[in-house]
Amino acid sequence: MKMLKAKLMALKEREQKERIEDLKGIQMEIGWGSQIRSYVFCPYTLVKDHRTNYEEGDVNSIMDGEIDGFINAYLTDRIGNGRVGGDGGNDIVD
Repeated sequence: MKMLKAKLMALKEREQKERIEDLKGIQMEIGWGSQIRSYVFCPYTLVKDHRTNYEEGDVNSIMDGEIDGFINAYLTDRIGNGRVGGDGGNDIVD
């Protein structure tokens, strides 16, 4: 009975690990040059999303939470590239 219980526990643990890996998706190594956005405060102001090439000149409003332009650009890019839905929801929105 103990062996059966141990095998069932091992099976459940393996299923749980597989489920977590499916949810996490592909993980990139975080390093220099892998950023999604660049923020420039001086001498001029600019915020650029490197995925969509969307740029906004008012850094202060972005820092205050006015990110609708970035969200719209990201969603438009995903729709235009046919990447919305069908992928199991493995993408993480920043």
